[in-house]
Amino acid sequence: MNEQQNTALIQSEYDAFARGDVQTILSNLADDVEWVLEGPASIPFSGRKNGPAQVAKFFEAIGSSLRNPKLTIEQTIAQGDSVASIGRFSGTVAATGKTFDVPIAHFFTVRNGKIARFVDFGDTAALAEAYTKTSAATGD
Repeated sequence: MNEQQNTALIQSEYDAFARGDVQTILSNLADDVEWVLEGPASIPFSGRKNGPAQVAKFFEAIGSSLRNPKLTIEQTIAQGDSVASIGRFSGTVAATGKTFDVPIAHFFTVRNGKIARFVDFGDTAALAEAYTKTSAATGD
């Protein structure tokens, strides 16, 4: 695939996320996909996932723990089989009622028309704080 096709594939994934269409997202993953969001265990969708079945659990954790998750992509850059996007991720943690709005950067590797690797970078400290029921600073 060329860079335009790779960019279109990634945009279709973002569009599917906006619709809550996890099945479309999963159908565009390689069988051996690696999906990574480094972060503390307090973020239920953090960690390393391998294969579409584990990636499905990533989206299940987002869907079950967040209200109104929104991903806004501001820029996408493609070079060869690599696609990078930057933007923002926002929502409300259902268990705490806390909102967040954090910067993100996503890096994809496309192989044979499928996503083979996804790495998500963002402000995991702010996400972890939103998932925390009390504030260390105030003791609430």
